[in-house]
Amino acid sequence: MDDLLGQLSGYARQAWGYRWVGLVTAWLIGVIGMGVVLILPDQYQASAKIYVDTQSILRPLMSGLAVQPNIDQQINMLSRTLISRPNIEKLIRMADLDLEAKTKTEKDKLIDELITKITLSSSGRDNLYFVSFRDEKPPRAQKVVQAMVSLFVESGLGSKRLDSDQARKFIEEQIKSYEAKLLEAENRVKEFRLKNLERPGGGQKDYFGSLGEVQNQLSQAQLELREASNSRDSLARQLLGEEPTIAAESTYQGMQSSKGGPSTAEIDARISAINNDIEALLQRYTDRHPDIVLSKARIRALEAERKEIVDRYEAEAAALAAKEEPVATRKPVAGSQQIPNPVYLQIKIALASAEASVASLGARVAEYQGRLEKLRQSSRLVPELEAEFAQLNRDYDIHKTNYNNLVSRRESASMAEEMDATGVAEFRLIEPPRVAPQPVAPNRLILLTAVIVAALLVGVAASFVVSQLRPVFHDGQKLSEISGVPVLGSVSMLLSDDRKKYERRRSVFFFGGVSGLVATYAAILAFVSLVMRSA
Repeated sequence: MDDLLGQLSGYARQAWGYRWVGLVTAWLIGVIGMGVVLILPDQYQASAKIYVDTQSILRPLMSGLAVQPNIDQQINMLSRTLISRPNIEKLIRMADLDLEAKTKTEKDKLIDELITKITLSSSGRDNLYFVSFRDEKPPRAQKVVQAMVSLFVESGLGSKRLDSDQARKFIEEQIKSYEAKLLEAENRVKEFRLKNLERPGGGQKDYFGSLGEVQNQLSQAQLELREASNSRDSLARQLLGEEPTIAAESTYQGMQSSKGGPSTAEIDARISAINNDIEALLQRYTDRHPDIVLSKARIRALEAERKEIVDRYEAEAAALAAKEEPVATRKPVAGSQQIPNPVYLQIKIALASAEASVASLGARVAEYQGRLEKLRQSSRLVPELEAEFAQLNRDYDIHKTNYNNLVSRRESASMAEEMDATGVAEFRLIEPPRVAPQPVAPNRLILLTAVIVAALLVGVAASFVVSQLRPVFHDGQKLSEISGVPVLGSVSMLLSDDRKKYERRRSVFFFGGVSGLVATYAAILAFVSLVMRSA
């Protein structure tokens, strides 16, 4: 420790010998530095504050209906990439700065300067952005900030519109492509169906479904044929029990018979025929079937008509009995005449209808049997046809699904464009561009202090460097170590009174020079402070 202190003391003595070099150096550095600080141009800062509101009520309302990009992430990315060379070139034109740059070199220099000086920062999660710029001319600084704010808002809206347009264009191209594919698939399916229209599995139904349907139709037709045959046989048996003609009797003879009555044979025949029809219908349907209900209504009407005839007959018989007309005065009607039996005619008509029905159902059964046999004979072609048709349907279904999805996405994109037009992300200018009345740079107080400190340190360093270049030995031991020659002795210098006065005057001048440098700094500092307060 003592050696270190001794070494430092030796360095200080050596530097002290060249103190005037350090003083001159400190003055030069101090005067030049303070002069440069004083002539530095003032820098005025223009700033603005923008808030981007992305919490629109449309976003939750349109959830699931429209495409909703991450607006916060887009705005954040925009703020990071906004200060780029193309955007700065646009800003120069917007702020009329291109009038100052005549040549390409000047323009490039101006662009580099603006890229360096323009600041766009975010406050974090609140979507609050600050734009600032410093320049020597306050109006110019305000123009640059105003142009930057406009560029920020336009870029935010323009980028969303550009993304929407590109997405919509891509979807439209894909829709056209899938429309062509869908039309081609539909044509292939149509051609396949036309080509194999008469074959089983030709695109209408599967083979087993067609086979089962024909079998069901055949079974139903055979059942109806059996029903019609039974009805025909029943009518044929009834026809055998009836006579084609009957004898015509007079009304008087009918009235004369104590056991006789009115002639209701035709009505009874019609009621019997209708009952036969009802029995045939009940073999296939329930008693609520419309034909059965209508037939029963006809029977009730015929029975009412028969009752009316019987009542009229009884009334006429009573009237005749009241007159007590002799029997001999009554003129009988010829009874040997033959007339057609109405019951026989009704049964014969019903039998003809039943025969026609049986023939028709027989033809239907034969047709279904032919279809069934054809299906069974062509069963070898079914797997191949169904496999080909399934392949065509699979391609068609895939293209149709993709097409429908693309159309749905296009509608979502359209709704998203409408949402952008209504302002999902709203740019609000919280603080318009303004220039601070006081210059924000340079901070002359700090710079002047740094200059005086640097001047003093450089002066000390200059004295030390010169002392090392031109060393002075203050003791014999140091001289012996450096030269390698033993020192036999040393002679001390005794200063006279005049010499001592001279050295004291030099010291006073030296410290006066240092004090003068500090006083100059203090005076300039006070002047700068006074000017700043007055401004």
